[in-house]
Amino acid sequence: MSKDYYQILGVNKNATDAELKKAYRKLAMQYHPDRNPGNEEAENKFREINEAYGVLSDGTKRAQFDQYGRVFDESNGFGGGGGGFSGDTIFEEFFGDVFGDFF
Repeated sequence: MSKDYYQILGVNKNATDAELKKAYRKLAMQYHPDRNPGNEEAENKFREINEAYGVLSDGTKRAQFDQYGRVFDESNGFGGGGGGFSGDTIFEEFFGDVFGDFF
């Protein structure tokens, strides 16, 4: 059973890029490991949120997900969020040093 990335982010299939970004930011702040030290469930949710956003924020991956329910990654065929994706990278891209200064 594949993951429903739209459901993970709490948005509908027609969500705009701005809506995706807003939902991602809210959930990433809520479940970030720095805000939930030692909470494995929050850490897993944070990874799942990053995977979902990594797919839905990329036009090509989102189109593949919408059509096939999965994403094609050249390194391993059809799979989840694609190879080489790092949730920390996306998180840092949006929040930069602001999040670190916040804590």
